[in-house]
Amino acid sequence: MNKVAIVILNWNGARMLRQYLPSVLQYSRDEATVYVADNASTDDSLQVLRVYFPECHIILLEKNWGFAEGYNKALSQIDASYYLLLNSDVEATHHWLTPMVELMDAHPEIAACQPKLLSATHRDRFEYAGASGGYIDRYGYPFCRGRLFETVEADNGQYDYQADVHWATGAALLVRARIYKEVGGLDGRFFAHNEEIDLCWRMRLRGYRVVCVPDSHVYHLGGGTLPKSNPMKTYLNFRNNLTMLYKCLPDAELRRVMRIRWLLDYLAACQMLVLKHSWADFLAVCRGRRDFKRWRKEFEADRQAIQSQRVAAATPDRSPFSLLWQYYVKGRKRFSDLPAEMEK
Repeated sequence: MNKVAIVILNWNGARMLRQYLPSVLQYSRDEATVYVADNASTDDSLQVLRVYFPECHIILLEKNWGFAEGYNKALSQIDASYYLLLNSDVEATHHWLTPMVELMDAHPEIAACQPKLLSATHRDRFEYAGASGGYIDRYGYPFCRGRLFETVEADNGQYDYQADVHWATGAALLVRARIYKEVGGLDGRFFAHNEEIDLCWRMRLRGYRVVCVPDSHVYHLGGGTLPKSNPMKTYLNFRNNLTMLYKCLPDAELRRVMRIRWLLDYLAACQMLVLKHSWADFLAVCRGRRDFKRWRKEFEADRQAIQSQRVAAATPDRSPFSLLWQYYVKGRKRFSDLPAEMEK
């Protein structure tokens, strides 16, 4: 059995593999086994792997299962103590694995952790997709140490301390295999987006910790599959975020939060239409809400199971404030400017 299995999910990412896989192999070969799980690519990804990276183990998936179910299918074929889910556009650095693995070895109550995520194009800045560890506000809006909405901070060492977080980025997620299986893995119905937040939330509700380990850092290109302003990404983010809230919120909060989100989501859709002149994004928000309503019953059993297994009434590390209010009304654009209180 492997101790650490680094698993890169690939779909038509031959160029990314050529550019970023060498650093992963260089800085990980003594500590981990590297797998590439291919989601039925139609480019020359497999040829690139076989010719240039013969030391990689290849897992062939029969179709494009998306991020969430693609990882579930791949990880079911790997026997390891730890899985490290790694995007194909991540540049590893010297000594990046050791701090995370040592922390997990010493603390069995930690289910998952992430390194500090920096931008591959602006290397002195955090990267949008996870920065230095993630949280969500009372209405389900994700944010990070180093990134609030579209405001990404420069990395001046201000978050170079280990911290328990609500979620760790799926771009570079080290997770204990036993606990991954215990909570059911990623929700394959999500396809992509919010799936790692949903996973971490379920682990947190069972009493496990999720940690950011900034002694480790990597560089992430970001947007390797879908650019930020993409209607499909907008659709998946809204549909999946609402589904995650439905699954994980306690009964005492669910109805109130969902009512407020109805208002906030349609305000966001109108803002996309009026200010950004994006009819496609407007429709994507509406479709996301419609499809959440259509498939909500499919998640009733999940919700009942999650709520019955929770060990605390409140959601650990979920911020009690509204991020929209703090950011747009109070003008607080940095994580360090936000109120310090978290629900316990």
